[in-house]
Amino acid sequence: METAIYTEDWVQAQMKNCTICPRNCKADRIHNQNGFCSSPAQIFSARAALHFWEEPCISGTKGSGAIFFSGCNLKCVFCQNHNIALAKHGYPVSSEKLRSLFDRLLAQGAHNINLVTPTHYLPQIATAIHAAKKEGFPLPFVYNTGSYESVDSLRYLEGLIDIYLPDFKYVSETLSEKLSHAPNYFSVASVAIAEMFRQVGEPVFDTDELMQKGVIVRHLCLPGQSKDTKKVLRYLYETYHNQIYISIMNQYTPMEHLSETDNVTPVSLYPQLLQRLTPSEYEKILSFATRLGIENGFIQEGETAKESFIPLFDGEGIL
Repeated sequence: METAIYTEDWVQAQMKNCTICPRNCKADRIHNQNGFCSSPAQIFSARAALHFWEEPCISGTKGSGAIFFSGCNLKCVFCQNHNIALAKHGYPVSSEKLRSLFDRLLAQGAHNINLVTPTHYLPQIATAIHAAKKEGFPLPFVYNTGSYESVDSLRYLEGLIDIYLPDFKYVSETLSEKLSHAPNYFSVASVAIAEMFRQVGEPVFDTDELMQKGVIVRHLCLPGQSKDTKKVLRYLYETYHNQIYISIMNQYTPMEHLSETDNVTPVSLYPQLLQRLTPSEYEKILSFATRLGIENGFIQEGETAKESFIPLFDGEGIL
């Protein structure tokens, strides 16, 4: 992409008629006409701090510099970051402030800048990263996304993002419609991840085994949905083999808001969401992954399904 696009005028044009993600809401976010993501043109963020609960090659020993953005274009019913996904928590961040957060996290010792749920602020983020890279900012940038992305929008990030950290949630259209309001999730996410891989290629690590470039695809195993999980893993392995890393996560935590539902909600259709993944389910999934031939992967051990692993969204690093 031409560097001339990374300007405030370009950002404003994107916000005036928003088609950044596959929702294509065409909302005028400049005038607070919010689309599906419930987000205005102004960036809102709930936290910018060192984060130690990512994959080891992202968190390292000093932490990942995670900036959590408010709002989301999926709003999964089981979301582990429920309050910020609904844009209930967050504080305004100017473009200049976002750029300064990169420097602050660098000074704190972060191994990278980790942009969490960034999709709906992609133009603002791209502009800030472009400015930082022109000034020689030394850390890799991580794009931490639910993968409901437009390929056209992702192309604005080429040369700016070093590490893609996308989810791959479902193959099933039924699940993705009921749980993430996105019946076309698989078709969208599969081509989005293909674009991410095209941009950054196979993984590159430094001498401390920290990833500097590459793709790690995450899959959160949902209780009672092992069949779909296996389809996800098969698709990823047969498509990319060991050119990407696959992170198979068991940390699903039933959140309090799930029990506050009525008899027409997805939870009534999938009551397993009120439970945690059992050790037996997870072991069977890992055995399947091994049989497939997955070698470049991450698994979770111990008591990861705890709300204590979810950070406080209290404005740390923003206020």
